[in-house]
Amino acid sequence: MNLTAVTVAVENGHTVAFLGTSDGKILKVFLSSTAAEYSSLTIEPNKPVKKDLVLDQTQENLYVMTTDKVYRLPVQDCHKYSDCEKCAQARDPYCGWCVREGRCTKKADCGTADKENHWLWSPSGTCVTIISADPLNMSRRAPAKVELTVSPMPTLTESDKVCCTFGETVHSAQLKDGVIICDPPDIIPPTPKHQDHVSVPLQLTFEKNKIFFASHTYPFYDCEEAMNLIENQPCYSCASNRWNCQWDWKRHICEESSSVQDVIKQNMEGECPQFLNPDPSIIPMEYQTTVYFAGKHLDYYQGKKFVVGNSQFEFEASVDESDEGKFSFVSKEFSYSANETLQLNLSIKTDKVKIDSKLMVTLYNCSYGRSDCSLCLAAPPEYRCVWCEEDGKPSKCLYEKLCRAAPTDTCPPPEITGIEPKTGPLSGGILLTIKGSNLGIKAEDVKNITVADKECLFKEEFYSVSTRIVCQVGPMNEPQQGQIEVNINGKLGRSPSEVLFTYQEPHPSQIRPESGPQAGGTRLTISGINLATGSKKDVQVTVGSQPCNVTEFGDDIVCITGRNNKVEPVSVTMSYGSTRITVPQQFTYSENPTVTKFLPVNSFSSGGRNITVTGTGFELIQSFSLVIYAERPEAGRMNQKKFYGKVVTRLNETTVVFSSPPILEDPENYNITTVILMDHYKLVVKNESHSFAYVADPTFENFTDGIKKQVNKLINAKGSNLNKAMTIDEAQAFVGDEPCNIKTLTETDLYCEPPEVQPQPKKRQKRDTINNLPEFIVKFGLREWILGRVEYDNRVTDIPLNLILPLVLIPMIVIIGISIICYRRKSQQAEREYEKIKSQLEGLEESVRDRCKKEFTDLMIEMEDQTNDINEAGIPVLDYKTYTDRVFFLPSKDGEKDVMITGKLDIPEARRQTVEQALYQFSNLLNSKSFLINFIHTLENQREFSARAKVYFASLLTVALHGKLEYYTDIMRTLFLELMEQYVVAKNPKLMLRRSETVVERMLSNWMSICLYQYLKDNAGEPLYKLFKAIKHQVEKGPVDAVLKKAKYTLNDTGLLGDDVEYTQLTVNVYVQEGGNDSIPVKVLNCDTISQVKEKIIDQVYRNLPCSQWPKADSVVLEWRPGSTAQILSDLDLTSQRDGRWKRINTLMHYNVRDGATLILSKMGVSQQPEDNQQDVPGERHALLEDENKVWHLVRPVDEMDEGKSKRGSVKEKERTKAITEIYLTRLLSVKGTLQQFVDDFFHSVLNSNHVVPPAVKYFFDFLDEQAEKHDIKDEDTIHIWKTNSLPLRFWVNILKNPHFIFDVHVHEVVDASLSVIAQTFMDACTRTEHKLSRDSPSNKLLYAKEISNYKKMVEDYYKGIRQMVPVSDQDMNTHLAEISRAHTDSLNTLVALHQLYQYTNKYYDEIINALEEDPAAQKMQLAFRLQQIAAALENKVTDL
Repeated sequence: MNLTAVTVAVENGHTVAFLGTSDGKILKVFLSSTAAEYSSLTIEPNKPVKKDLVLDQTQENLYVMTTDKVYRLPVQDCHKYSDCEKCAQARDPYCGWCVREGRCTKKADCGTADKENHWLWSPSGTCVTIISADPLNMSRRAPAKVELTVSPMPTLTESDKVCCTFGETVHSAQLKDGVIICDPPDIIPPTPKHQDHVSVPLQLTFEKNKIFFASHTYPFYDCEEAMNLIENQPCYSCASNRWNCQWDWKRHICEESSSVQDVIKQNMEGECPQFLNPDPSIIPMEYQTTVYFAGKHLDYYQGKKFVVGNSQFEFEASVDESDEGKFSFVSKEFSYSANETLQLNLSIKTDKVKIDSKLMVTLYNCSYGRSDCSLCLAAPPEYRCVWCEEDGKPSKCLYEKLCRAAPTDTCPPPEITGIEPKTGPLSGGILLTIKGSNLGIKAEDVKNITVADKECLFKEEFYSVSTRIVCQVGPMNEPQQGQIEVNINGKLGRSPSEVLFTYQEPHPSQIRPESGPQAGGTRLTISGINLATGSKKDVQVTVGSQPCNVTEFGDDIVCITGRNNKVEPVSVTMSYGSTRITVPQQFTYSENPTVTKFLPVNSFSSGGRNITVTGTGFELIQSFSLVIYAERPEAGRMNQKKFYGKVVTRLNETTVVFSSPPILEDPENYNITTVILMDHYKLVVKNESHSFAYVADPTFENFTDGIKKQVNKLINAKGSNLNKAMTIDEAQAFVGDEPCNIKTLTETDLYCEPPEVQPQPKKRQKRDTINNLPEFIVKFGLREWILGRVEYDNRVTDIPLNLILPLVLIPMIVIIGISIICYRRKSQQAEREYEKIKSQLEGLEESVRDRCKKEFTDLMIEMEDQTNDINEAGIPVLDYKTYTDRVFFLPSKDGEKDVMITGKLDIPEARRQTVEQALYQFSNLLNSKSFLINFIHTLENQREFSARAKVYFASLLTVALHGKLEYYTDIMRTLFLELMEQYVVAKNPKLMLRRSETVVERMLSNWMSICLYQYLKDNAGEPLYKLFKAIKHQVEKGPVDAVLKKAKYTLNDTGLLGDDVEYTQLTVNVYVQEGGNDSIPVKVLNCDTISQVKEKIIDQVYRNLPCSQWPKADSVVLEWRPGSTAQILSDLDLTSQRDGRWKRINTLMHYNVRDGATLILSKMGVSQQPEDNQQDVPGERHALLEDENKVWHLVRPVDEMDEGKSKRGSVKEKERTKAITEIYLTRLLSVKGTLQQFVDDFFHSVLNSNHVVPPAVKYFFDFLDEQAEKHDIKDEDTIHIWKTNSLPLRFWVNILKNPHFIFDVHVHEVVDASLSVIAQTFMDACTRTEHKLSRDSPSNKLLYAKEISNYKKMVEDYYKGIRQMVPVSDQDMNTHLAEISRAHTDSLNTLVALHQLYQYTNKYYDEIINALEEDPAAQKMQLAFRLQQIAAALENKVTDL
């Protein structure tokens, strides 16, 4: 950057320099003893400022010239700084804070600037502040005046009256000797729970115009609350407090300091009566222990009886006192299994008041986390834990006095349950982790380790007591497989036969690709034999001298190459422990790609322009993308924004076409840098003369009155900057459905030639528009402008009368004349009626459109806040286990109580080990394909094995086999082929997958749910969550009937509130008990029930927490404080409005709660009820209970008496009532228009093959295409139905209807009703059948009738796009599935699933055994015998399998 221009100005004796730069900026510099730049402005990026910088005559404006433009800039922007702090931070010598007027101005613009400290100069950095208060604090029980010292103190006269706003109280202040004196507030807010003071805001304002000039927070302390700060130590808490409090030990209260002497004064906490020094300080659970402790300063309590207690365990015991002044008590048998230790805080009471107790003991549980002997004996010696082996009981770790048998000193032999990894290179050198139990108490117990009879070097630093040994594998001469043996203090333990370590030699054979750029970033795949040796951390790859970062480990190794300094072929070397292997092929580092040309050179900010980039070396690159960096000149890189362009087309080795991504609306205010990202190589898109640039979108003028008439020849659209980043060839224009051929495009005009015949309107347009005219649409890149409608001149040329008159017209005129005389009157009357109805419809449509526009604008503003909340707290996506639990088991018969969700198995502790071992064997049996296929076929052949049972069974199977999803997929595929064969043979292929009546169909649902979890989390989750939040927000904007579950704003006509309820929006200020001093503004309706208000408050207060952590509405109390009084609000109480047997639910309107009211939300106590503050009238409570089901909220339901009257009413009355209800159907249209963008965004996110497509979708769709081809099914409808039934209807509709399956949210019935309409629209879009609509069609169908065709096309394009994608190989799919298994299987209740699956084996035991004995493959593997063994173990027939 170089300076290209300079000019100087003087303001109030201060010199300011304005400097122009070569990169198009103006720098503002304050010249004092040093030069300080205080602001910079970007005029035109990368265009130098010319030397002619000129100030106008008033010195108010600066004229700046660039290559082709002149700009006028004000020399100062003081008005944009909204408060004194911002004004001072600006350091602008032109500006200062005008105290009396409360604004940032030039000195000349401040009316009282000549008075001292009335105009505070910006560079001085000062603002009026309250620097001290006298007294510094005061008791809330003795409020008094406060003297405030202000600096810098502005000169004030008697006419400058100052107000003190202290909390909610406003008083006139007194001015005395430069000090401002304020009266205390009339009402001091309550002291927050667990605090000893409340801070009350204090503001100073000028009385005349309410201009603020200083603020402070003033503390009011509360000695009564101070004694509760430290649990069980009221005296210490009071006397050690920072406030002026004292402890009256006789009355047992904390009070404000006074002259009374026989009390414990502030800072004399050491004199408090107290109990301390418990012995022992740690005590075992499940055992009564005598605890001794001491006391101090207890003279006043001589002869009194003390009681020790703890509320958590509801424990109380009397305290014994010895002659030596020692105290003791006997503990109860405490029981607590959640942790190993628990801190127990003990209180001491006498005469029901607490004496200070510093008695803190630690409970400990020997059994916790010590499941084997070695873990038990390794416990700290002070715990005195022993391994107890009692006859007839399972061995366990206990406190020594709880063991009735002689404790053992030695542990059983070690047991090995697993190793990791299971393979290693012949040269050894890798670390092997051995897992098991009784693997020693300390590292010294490990004497020797062998792997396949070869010594393994013990690594002491990785040792975990009893459960893990890590050793370094030694070398082996030849490939071999063997067991692992450990020697623990002379006791040997060998791994079981299925846990073996294999020595093998990796043999890499080839790499792909064979070359890449010097910059690195190439995704290098190495293929060969035994490459999955060891684990991912054991293999290192180097390409030449550079490390290649391994990202995928398996049959193929994938790594990302690093940067290399030279262009050269290099060898690829792999290291496994001590083994180094060179891959036979070499990798060539080639020259980095270059860009020689790019066209066009700019784009509109809305993007979508095709940028053709020409260069060299593009063939080396695997992935291209365009990255746009935007940063504000004054903000720098800290606030840099990035925009990614993923739409890329590779034409050949030298040419790539990028689509410019949309960026900010005002690119001229940002420094824009465009970069091509090629693997890891970044290249800025620029040449010697210019860089690629973004310009603001053009503007178009709408047609006058919305219609362009007589457009048969040319249509002219006017605007500005039309050709700044667009050419005739790229621009598009449309009349209705048909293109309008663009002839001319200038900066201000676009001319296009329309079709000869007036086209039909686009299908998405409303059919009831003006004369059904087509719209004129201009499309530049990704953005469209609808400028109005167009009307053709349809007048025809007159036909010569001399031909027509003699032959046709004369006889016709006679006939028509007679007809017209008869018809004229009726025709005129009908036309008048038609015009009247047409006028009404136009008015109705216009009002709906206006309402949509306003509602959408409001919603977008609100959703901006929601988006900010989402950015702060993140989308509350459920963890994988909760997600799968809800998708698999919530719809089951037991729902949330299902054992698969609770994870609780009712197995006696004595049999747990045997049962678990048998279940692991059952798991091995399920991994036999022959057994599992026979098992499923046998169950499906049982008549009582219902469709519901099949669904549940398939979900259990999914969890049980989650550890091997590749195998699960293979089983699913096998069963699918059988199912397909049945439908094809029956000549009904279209019916396949229509329902989930077979095990395999439910297996497919679960498979899709598993494979699409990450996609939901990363891609589709956000638009779905925003759609849910938008519906929820729109529904809650209007009245919702709490009884009928109907809303004013909904998409569902059956859930529409058919009455015009009057309501007003209120903003209430909510204080949350234990939630700080600040109030939270919450928008509610005065017609909301108290429960609805609570829900809205909880929604707002806890919006940054997941819904599962929110308190329930019925667990909190809402208190209204209209003044000094307080009233608890509840849905039903003795003030509720009654009418015979009907009782109306209370609303805010019922209580007369007004806008700006203060509400307090608190947790409900044990005895607290909403009606506690009201007296029961005798018999009233009984009446409440008797009629509790006869309640109504907004619309009272018709009861029996009303029905009787209704039956006697006239037919005309009923018709009128129905018509009145249907008037409100326009609300559906309004809500639909408001939510349309969110619906479209969700549909685009799941039906766009140009975005990320989950590999499972491509894999399964290809499978369906293959099978269709194999069975010679050429009917595209059939394949379309299969795909629709396998993904959109099977997965997406389920998630759309049930957002709580993926998000931690609560879905209210009224929100669910609208989601059902969108889900139905999604289902309709996925079918190929045309829906014939009529006036009698349901409103829900009519609502989205015009969008359906677009959505149908979207589905067709999605299926077509997926078909054209690169296939996903079985190997790639298996790798993907294995990664899911690895990441999530440990979190699932696999053992519970196996136990539940076995129940089906038990129920149909004989049928399954018969099927296995008849199957030759099952006979070979003795599957029936293995099942009998498992059954014997699980049913306790034998004790040893």
